[in-house]
Amino acid sequence: MASRRGKSVRARTTLGATLVVAAALLIGAFSFYGILSSSIHASAERAAEQRLDELTERLDGPGGGPGGGRGIDTLDDEIVQIIGADGSVRAASEDARDDLGSSALPIADHALTVTIDGTPMLVVSDDLENDDTLVLAVSIEDGDETLSTVVVLLAVAVPLLLVLVAVTTWLVVGRALRPVTRIRQEVDGITAEHLHNRVEVPASSDEIAALAITMNRMLDRLDASATAQRRFVSDASHELRSPLATIRQHAELAQAHPATTSIGELAEVVSDEGLRLQGIVESLLLLARLDEGGGTHDEAVDLDDLALGEARRLRSRGIEVDSSGIRAARVEGDPRLLGQLLRNLADNAARHSAGRVAISVIPQDSWVFVTVEDDGTGVPPDERERIFERFVRLDEARSRDAGGSGLGLAIVHGIATASGGTVSVDASRWGGARFVVTLPLSV
Repeated sequence: MASRRGKSVRARTTLGATLVVAAALLIGAFSFYGILSSSIHASAERAAEQRLDELTERLDGPGGGPGGGRGIDTLDDEIVQIIGADGSVRAASEDARDDLGSSALPIADHALTVTIDGTPMLVVSDDLENDDTLVLAVSIEDGDETLSTVVVLLAVAVPLLLVLVAVTTWLVVGRALRPVTRIRQEVDGITAEHLHNRVEVPASSDEIAALAITMNRMLDRLDASATAQRRFVSDASHELRSPLATIRQHAELAQAHPATTSIGELAEVVSDEGLRLQGIVESLLLLARLDEGGGTHDEAVDLDDLALGEARRLRSRGIEVDSSGIRAARVEGDPRLLGQLLRNLADNAARHSAGRVAISVIPQDSWVFVTVEDDGTGVPPDERERIFERFVRLDEARSRDAGGSGLGLAIVHGIATASGGTVSVDASRWGGARFVVTLPLSV
């Protein structure tokens, strides 16, 4: 559980935000300390040099006297020395004598930091007119104390700010992800028996609401798919049960009353119903392969040859076929499946026609349009989408008597889709049905 929580979006977001703020605070704290330290030391150095200039003017001015030391010993709370060219202390203030004795302060062209009697001091020096050097030491203890106080405040403030950022981020992200957790729990509780349930869409109109809407749309599709699958299984069971029941009835009749039927009649019934069973099973297997996207072998196929073959087959059955619209066209696909597509359309047209069928193959731009139309009763506009579903028959009794199983047009739709095309139906020139299959031409 701890490992899962550590990998959660909430934990990762909190950790990331805290690390970013920590880096920013540390960079800001060190920068602030550096700038403040430089400013304090620069201010102390300017004050020391200003005081040094005042002392230098006093010693070099009128009344300073030879040696330039008069008045130095009277200075109070200041450490001042006059150092000769030989490095000896020629004069010193009272504090300088008390703290340094005869020791001389260091001399340099720039300010130095030294420790005198445990106190940090800033030492500056300036040359006098008689080749002596005036040296002044100023305490910088107050500045160091200020910096120490700043360090303590930063050391306390930065962790407190980090804790505040972490807690705030944890609470805000948790509040933002609470609807996601609720959606996950609701979806996790939806089983196959409760696909009609939907998740609650929050009124926030943000990404979480969009997620809930998308989840409900997915559940709609799953519900529709499950309903279609249950209907398909029910229809398939009914279609398979019908010929089996016919075979069983005739067999039981022949067994109970041998004189009422002959072996030839029984064989004919068994053969016809067996062919019907075989057709249904083969159609179901083909649809299953098409659903899985397998079972195809693409190669160059001349659609005009397939269409002309179907026209000749229908003419041999005494049906008037107009094939004048067939033009040369080649596509990439499985010749067996494309032949099945044309055969199903031709058989469907022949089954519902009053005696006339037209087949055309017309290439245009990068597409080829295969059209099969009849002079039958046609397809009502509100049924033109549903007719491509499995086991759908608009004239159920006539289709079953003619051997139809309601799978032919579903197979046409599956083959067209697997070949990268589409299929649609509208009214023919004679008022019947016109099926149009659109396929991409071979490059």
